[in-house]
Formats: sequence, C-alpha cells, structure tokens
Amino acid sequence: MRAKSEGISEIALAGGVSANSELREVFTREAEKRKWKIFIPEIKYTTDNAAMIAITGYYKYLAGEMSGLDVVPVAKI
Repeated sequence: MRAKSEGISEIALAGGVSANSELREVFTREAEKRKWKIFIPEIKYTTDNAAMIAITGYYKYLAGEMSGLDVVPVAKI
C-alpha cells in the first residue's frame, strides 16, 4: 500500500465523495486496522459542487442569461 511505503499515517477524506456512507465505513475500518489517523467531515459539510452549479444555472435561466448552442466550453487551468 502506498501510504505505508511513503510513511503516511494521516488520511483525509473530503469533497462530495466523502458523503458516501460505504466509503466512510471502509475508510474507518482501514484506519483502525492500519493505525491511521483519519479526518472525515460531518455529513453536513460534504456537499457537492453540483448543487451550487445547478442553483446558479437556475437563477441565470430565470434572468434570461443563456448562451447559444454554438458556445464551446473551455477549462481554465
């Protein structure tokens, strides 16, 4: 396991995926087994950005702020 070979003993589970109950359970079990210190946020802090993007889109739609189908998305890096 990479964490062991790198000497990592503190693990954080974050973002929208941290709301997944099965993943939370697996991380907790593995932490106990491997003596990791883990950090998992409370469920109320595990919201996904998709909800924020959706509500922004909704309000832009209501305001009539829409682009044509010819617009090409470009990622900012």
